[in-house]
Amino acid sequence: MPENSKGAAILSGKCPRCREGDMFKYPLVNVFKATSMHENCPVCGLRYEVEPGFFFGAMYISYAFSVALFTTIAVALSVLGDFPVYVYAISIVVAVVVLFPLMFRYSRILFLHLFGGIKYQPGKFNKP
Repeated sequence: MPENSKGAAILSGKCPRCREGDMFKYPLVNVFKATSMHENCPVCGLRYEVEPGFFFGAMYISYAFSVALFTTIAVALSVLGDFPVYVYAISIVVAVVVLFPLMFRYSRILFLHLFGGIKYQPGKFNKP
């Protein structure tokens, strides 16, 4: 994948306009601060929250991630054996807690890149 492609920008959590600035302040491994976003792109100055409440729409993507996760765990456990209901519940809760920072980040990244209406403009921006 080319360095400045849309897919590479989404995977690495970069700004949709310049594809250079990070959207989040801290790396994903810092789980207690992993959801902290920059208000503006540190490179091009783009305001990430396009309008007030913009990221409420990211909840739909997060919901899709959660449904996919629940379904995957349920199918995997049913294939592996005949487990009681509490094993399903505990497995799903643990998976959601562990994967929350990742799902939160990528729901926002995908929502901004796909529905933000921001076009890639290499070099055509005012630095803050």
